[in-house]
Amino acid sequence: MSGGEVAGILVAVFWAILVSFLAVALWRLAQTLRAATRLVTSVTEQAVPLLGEASVTVRTAQNQLARVDAIASDVQEVTANASALSSTVSTTFGGPLVKVAAFGYGVRQALGRRGNRTPDTSRTERGRTVPGARRPRRGRS
Repeated sequence: MSGGEVAGILVAVFWAILVSFLAVALWRLAQTLRAATRLVTSVTEQAVPLLGEASVTVRTAQNQLARVDAIASDVQEVTANASALSSTVSTTFGGPLVKVAAFGYGVRQALGRRGNRTPDTSRTERGRTVPGARRPRRGRS
């Protein structure tokens, strides 16, 4: 065997080993691609129903928000109406009621003084007697 033949055999063995390594690498790559394909398929099978359920949930939430918005606007309208009614009642009855109360107080004071000629300079507030602010004038009854 000559040096060229030995070199040829070495090159042939090197190429055989290289081809074997490439074949193993390609075979493993093919297995990896098959596993990735199975994974994508299973994810797709699970994701499609989840997306459908999420879509239904979003639509339901949107409907509920529309209802809550309608309720909130109704509550706002009722609040405005109650405020208007309150101010109307206060305006209508507030002034006359104060006048009637003042008149009744004046009548009670007048009747109380009429029956008692000596004016009482003390008054009672919340369970205690407070001296009167004015002193009666002498010489008047």
